[in-house]
Amino acid sequence: MRKEECFYLGKIAKKFSFKGEVLAYLDTDEPELYENLESVFVECNKHLVPFFIEKSSLHKNDFLRIRFEDMNTEEDADAIMGNAIYLPLSMLPKLSGNKFYFHEVIGFEIEDQRLGVFGKIAAVNDTTAQPLFEVLNGEVEMLIPMIDHFLVKIDRDNKKVIMNLPEGLVEMYL
Repeated sequence: MRKEECFYLGKIAKKFSFKGEVLAYLDTDEPELYENLESVFVECNKHLVPFFIEKSSLHKNDFLRIRFEDMNTEEDADAIMGNAIYLPLSMLPKLSGNKFYFHEVIGFEIEDQRLGVFGKIAAVNDTTAQPLFEVLNGEVEMLIPMIDHFLVKIDRDNKKVIMNLPEGLVEMYL
């Protein structure tokens, strides 16, 4: 399984017992969706390795207590401590309306209600306080704030993100 075919679920945060159990921090608003997984991919040395789950349960809201198959000691748990956990994209719950996953809109055209189509979404930058669409218009890269108030519609059928942006925002790049 390649990383591009997966989504980040969380990471192995700490050991739970002396018998190889771990607590995984889940980076999700709905941790209960992931309580009964059969397996996950754990990133080990930049490769995704399948780990099969013997049993798991939610622990203090954002954590999943996991007992992996063939992990029976504290040393086994130490070997994966801090590693990221991934699941296949096919396991993401479907979103509708104006809710979307960042990876889902990459490649979509971006359209302003006033100016029309002004570029294609090349990436999403979520390392800042406000997530940004990285939009390409020819050689020009534009950063468009992902603010709910500006978002009019996610048109999945036509692969478009339609926005109502403040006057001057797009123009300052062109």
